[in-house]
Amino acid sequence: MKIAVCVKQVPEGTKRIDRATMRLDRSGEGALNAFDAHAVEEALRVKDAAGGGEIVLVSMGPAKAADALRKALAMGADRSVLVTDDAAAGADLVGTSRVLAAVLEREQADLVLFGQQAADADGAVLWSAVAERLRTPVISQVAELTVADGKARGKRQTEFGYDVIEAPLPAVVAVSDAINEPRYPSLKGIMGAKSKPQETLTLADLGVEAGAKTEVLALSDPPPRGDTTKIEDDGNAAAQIVEFLAEKRLL
Repeated sequence: MKIAVCVKQVPEGTKRIDRATMRLDRSGEGALNAFDAHAVEEALRVKDAAGGGEIVLVSMGPAKAADALRKALAMGADRSVLVTDDAAAGADLVGTSRVLAAVLEREQADLVLFGQQAADADGAVLWSAVAERLRTPVISQVAELTVADGKARGKRQTEFGYDVIEAPLPAVVAVSDAINEPRYPSLKGIMGAKSKPQETLTLADLGVEAGAKTEVLALSDPPPRGDTTKIEDDGNAAAQIVEFLAEKRLL
């Protein structure tokens, strides 16, 4: 079985917008997106249950995103494909899904795994856009996954109980952080990751464009919240709150 896992490097620490480009500042340290670590772990478990196969990591980002891919390789993935190109900087959902789908079409994986969302955007829709381009079934928010007999079966929790959804392979599956506990890379895995194949592609290599279909027109601070009243608890805070609410005719 061949499993592709789409992963992303996200900024560490406090996120901020670069006012010059009006994009997320990615100049600092980055790390493997936490949700994607669950997708990598699940791929390893599916591979073990199938008795073998190949796990390929697929990503788009700056050249330094290779650092995040090496962590996933150290966990046990077999190889990685990173699309890095200055022309892809600032790509939105449309452009990113086009690039990832192009790589996945080339790879022809039986199963494509995503983390449910990325910590830098929290959009939780990229997997759906990629599945649409690949014309494959998609299951999201999966907290329990079984792959057997040419089918993927995902269980997910809803406000009314549980859904169990089955789809034929190839399929796209987005996993939640409840599905497993990602393993820590061993020293052997970290050392071995250095010798695993790490392919780097440009947009020209894939014959696609990643231009954004959206444009940020302005960036500004949020409006002031107006007058506020601060109450220090010196023993009669409750009475002060009641008095404040009565003054505002909220009681």
